[in-house]
Amino acid sequence: MLFGTGVYALQAAIAALHCQATRAEETDWAQIVRLYEVLEHLQPSPIVTLNRAVAIAMADSPQAAFGLIDSLAPELDSYHLFHATRADLFRRVGALEEATQSYTRALELVTNDSERRFLERRLREVQPNIQSG
Repeated sequence: MLFGTGVYALQAAIAALHCQATRAEETDWAQIVRLYEVLEHLQPSPIVTLNRAVAIAMADSPQAAFGLIDSLAPELDSYHLFHATRADLFRRVGALEEATQSYTRALELVTNDSERRFLERRLREVQPNIQSG
């Protein structure tokens, strides 16, 4: 257990675990899931839950996160990272039509140019017949 387990300590611990890994695959995702569970208890929010779902997908499998992600749809429908997350999970399980729909929705909502370019690149990956540019 963390000393002084508060919201900021938990966020710092999550960030530290990310920094310790040189690649996403080397991240201690199970520990991050546990930290997000505590954070969610202390500071419940759909964004914290979305982040926990991402960690679950990485620790276990994309399929393990779909139910949790889908439960957030009413609250996060206008949040581009919600749709980008769903798209990535669909991409990872080979559901390319669903990934296309979610990437398209994320692109409708995104306002950051670098995030837009990333999402456009991912959309092209799931739709190889789309011509760039």
